[in-house]
Amino acid sequence: MFRLLFLLFLIVPAIEIALFIQIGGVIGVFPTLFLILVTAVLGVVLLRLQGLITLVRVQESLNRGEIPAIELVEGMLLVVSGAFLLTPGFFTDTVGFAVLMPAVRRSAALWLLSHVNIMTFGGGGPPGGSTVHTDSQGHHTIEGEFQRKD
Repeated sequence: MFRLLFLLFLIVPAIEIALFIQIGGVIGVFPTLFLILVTAVLGVVLLRLQGLITLVRVQESLNRGEIPAIELVEGMLLVVSGAFLLTPGFFTDTVGFAVLMPAVRRSAALWLLSHVNIMTFGGGGPPGGSTVHTDSQGHHTIEGEFQRKD
C-alpha cells in the first residue's frame, strides 16, 4: 500500500506538470490558469449537486429499511472526487469529473463493494446476543443490551 501511494505521489505530479507545459504551450499561460480555475469552480458546483442527490438516496434507502451501502460508498467517492477537483491540474480534474458521472461512480462503488471484506460480529449478528424481530408489517425491532461508558 505504501509503495502504491509513493508511486502516485510521484507519477501524478509528473503527469500534471507535463500537461501544464503542453497545454500552456498551445493556449498560453493565462488561458491555462483561467481553465484551471473554471474547472475547480464548476467541479465544486457539480460536486455539491451530486452530493445532495446521493444524500437524498441514502435517506430514501434508510426510510425503506435498507442498508445504503452503495450510496455510502458513492459518498466516499464524491469526497475523493472533490479532492481531485480542488487539486490544480488537468489529469486530476479529468478523474474528478469522471467520478461525478453517476454511471461511473455507481460502477466504481459496486466494484469496491465486491472487493471489500465485510466484518460481522460473532455469529453474523450484532454483539451482545441481540435479536431482530419483524412484525407483520415488516418493521424491525432490535432487542439487546447496552452499556454507557463515559
